[in-house]
Amino acid sequence: MDTWLRLLTLLIVALLLFFAATTAFAYLTLFERRLLARLQHRVGPNRAGPGGFFQPLADAVKLFFKEEIIPRDADRVIYTLAPVMAMIPAVLLFAVIPFGAYLDLSFLLGEQARVVPLQFTDLNVGLLFLIAITSIGVYGITLGGWASNNKYSMLGGIRSAAQLISYELALGLSILVAVMLTSAPSGTPAPGYPSCELMWGRPAETFGALSTCRIVESQAGWWNIFKPTGLLAFCVFWLASTAEVVRAPFDLVEAEQELVGGYNTEYSSMKFALFFMAEYIKLIAISAIGVTLFLGGWRGPGVDQLYAAGYPNLGGLASLGYFLLKLVFFLFLSVWVRATLPRLKYDQLMNLGWKQLLPISLALVAITAVGAVVTTELGVLPGLFGAAR
Repeated sequence: MDTWLRLLTLLIVALLLFFAATTAFAYLTLFERRLLARLQHRVGPNRAGPGGFFQPLADAVKLFFKEEIIPRDADRVIYTLAPVMAMIPAVLLFAVIPFGAYLDLSFLLGEQARVVPLQFTDLNVGLLFLIAITSIGVYGITLGGWASNNKYSMLGGIRSAAQLISYELALGLSILVAVMLTSAPSGTPAPGYPSCELMWGRPAETFGALSTCRIVESQAGWWNIFKPTGLLAFCVFWLASTAEVVRAPFDLVEAEQELVGGYNTEYSSMKFALFFMAEYIKLIAISAIGVTLFLGGWRGPGVDQLYAAGYPNLGGLASLGYFLLKLVFFLFLSVWVRATLPRLKYDQLMNLGWKQLLPISLALVAITAVGAVVTTELGVLPGLFGAAR
């Protein structure tokens, strides 16, 4: 019975995550268009429902009924699979992101559901999983550009591969800084405290520094962004992740002045919509990763106190609310930058990735490592840079 209940819970959570991701994508487009309009002194979408609330639905209906055209000389199999290959990795990123602490659903599902984590699963190598999935997301864009048999699409696909290689190193090193700043909690947690051991029913040694649950738990005192190398690492992560999801000012893979529309020039109808969805869902996922690594995840004032006072469901809802507020802040930064900065030239894009972000991220890793060893060995402000391992 326990196994079936667990499988049912996983299925429900997976469906909820998929529904939340696709719905959030739709209303992120509305959020972006309204905010861009406000920043540029325009009105924005305001006719489809109050405040343009039904504009995403109208766009979905329009794309669904548009004619689907496949170029005569395209590789039909890869041309059809490419949008799916871009979409699936974007959704998979949500699997190991902790959106909150836990809920007590024993009143609904019995005593076996007394602790239900607000996370699909927690892997001991969760961050490696995230890095791997973000890396394969570019295949859909690259293959879509190649399979279209269009020179502009091909150039967009080649640019996406070059951009991924250029910024993935800085992105991975900034994530490594967050891992190094993570320290395992000392002592026995209080009853009801939302620890990883309680939420997942596993011993402490099964949660390594790459566990997203452990990373959030280690930020119970100070968030990583407030630690000595955390702020600069956050800035590197934010710039590199913006390039990873080809957002402005790094959107050279679809530069309309040069490439008509880039990799999706030959796509229409729902295939174009899948590429569009993949971009925005990946933006949400990357923002959620940034919140988890540097902004304390679901942590916020009063969450631990609610759990200690015996109100786990209020604590779970509060933790989810804090996470969503931080996520909206991260997304606001992305839209704000798009409205403010012009698109970089290609040589500027490459110089920023290889000559500036990469050396800075390498220096941050070295400083964090030395700081962790010094503070641990000397006992001066232990935990400031994480714990030396």
